[in-house]
Amino acid sequence: MAGDPFGRKRGKCPICGRPSEQDFRPFCSRRCADVDLTRWLRGAYAIPDPGDSEERAADANDGAKDGEAGPDRSQ
Repeated sequence: MAGDPFGRKRGKCPICGRPSEQDFRPFCSRRCADVDLTRWLRGAYAIPDPGDSEERAADANDGAKDGEAGPDRSQ
């Protein structure tokens, strides 16, 4: 384990928690860097839009008011 020449502490890999390596910082290995990249590309880190869920709820309520059958809640 090579230490930092400036005496700084190494951070932990955000994927697996092992100490990060300089070549892959902030990750510990190419594997963890690739896992993170895959998550980004698949949209796993997307922040949900609260306005989107409000619009869906409003659309569902509008449909029920217009005489359309709403979701069955009799169960």
